[in-house]
Amino acid sequence: MLPRRLVGPKPAEAERGSLTLMLAAMFVMLLALVGLVVDGSAKLAAAQNATSIAQEAARAGAGMVSQQTAYANGSFIVDESQAETAANQYLATAGYDGSVSAGAQPNTIQVVVTVTEPTKILSLIGIDTIHATGTATAQLFSGVTGPGQ
Repeated sequence: MLPRRLVGPKPAEAERGSLTLMLAAMFVMLLALVGLVVDGSAKLAAAQNATSIAQEAARAGAGMVSQQTAYANGSFIVDESQAETAANQYLATAGYDGSVSAGAQPNTIQVVVTVTEPTKILSLIGIDTIHATGTATAQLFSGVTGPGQ
């Protein structure tokens, strides 16, 4: 016959409650993973939306041809002040914040839009919003042009 242990808890009692602690830790990790998937996809959608809005605003601005120059010498160039006004008006109508400026190259307009969306799951750990930025540049072309022209 084997001797009996005289000191300490029985083996079954020593591990009591360890499953509860492990499940609590796994639940927190699972919640963080779900938050990254759900709110990460929301950030990707917000970035795509910001880029789409920037593209539309840039197109609206690039369509503002200086009529005076076009009638005077037949040259189609973007009237920068009208282009910026049209792009800002588009952003205001769509309900987005952004900045509009003349592009780096002639006859272009650049629009930068920032979209802020609330988080769905990550707000449980203190991340309440996600930010996404989209940039677009539109260039004015007159008529149909071929490649490299």
